[in-house]
Amino acid sequence: MKLLRWGPAGAEKPGLADKDGNVRDLSDVVPDIDGHTLSPAGLAKLAAIDPATLPVVHGTHRIGPCIARPLNFVCIGLNYADHAAETGSPLPKEPIIFLKSLGAFNGPYDEVKIPRNSAKTDWEVELGIVIGSRAQYVSEAEALDFVAGYCIVNDVSEREFQIERGGTWDKGKGCDTFGPTGPWMVTKDEVLDPQNLALWLDVDGRRMQSGSTRTMIFGVRKLVSYVSHFITLHPGDIISTGTPPGVGMGKKPNPIFLRPGQEMRLGVEGLGEQRQRVVAA
Repeated sequence: MKLLRWGPAGAEKPGLADKDGNVRDLSDVVPDIDGHTLSPAGLAKLAAIDPATLPVVHGTHRIGPCIARPLNFVCIGLNYADHAAETGSPLPKEPIIFLKSLGAFNGPYDEVKIPRNSAKTDWEVELGIVIGSRAQYVSEAEALDFVAGYCIVNDVSEREFQIERGGTWDKGKGCDTFGPTGPWMVTKDEVLDPQNLALWLDVDGRRMQSGSTRTMIFGVRKLVSYVSHFITLHPGDIISTGTPPGVGMGKKPNPIFLRPGQEMRLGVEGLGEQRQRVVAA
């Protein structure tokens, strides 16, 4: 299933994308694409419904983040060997964890705002893991049992704030609109191998990132298990798993960063595409 949320920001309704690309309204079935809906029982209830029996959402509507606001928006840093190489960083021995502000949580087609005094706003296409069951101290062997599905995340980053302004990474990662998520959450039964998905990102039609989840240093099983030993994960939480090479910071000989008026388009194999216009805050 492809689950989504449609409607104005703060008033989204739950929906389902059918095989023909139509949005079907789930409002009479579930209140939202939230932790309860993403539980094994909640997903089983939705899977038993024939999408053709659901009303079609007609007209043009905003597509919001594919799940309701999570309790934890967890991100993993330097998790692709080829991305670590382009930044000149050693391969991490353990996953690097940071939290993205929930103020960054944003729709897949919403505008991305360059913060005031920013000169180094960058892009990062990532595979997002959506948690379906409460996970605490889980093993790698059982980790996928706690996953509801997968989605696209654009881990937008301000590199000066992140690297040059002292402290942790969070100040460069949690700016408003810096976490576009969606357009759908695809249930895990439709993603046969999360470690073999192509990822890409374009800026103004120019291919910047092209990679595969095959080069992740720590895979989905490892990340769910590892994070659960430090942070209790709840249904509806997201783990954004790191980015492949091609970020603006890594461009040679001169880095490239986003400017107002530009457009990002990005996708992950089987999970759809995002598109964001960049504006000044």
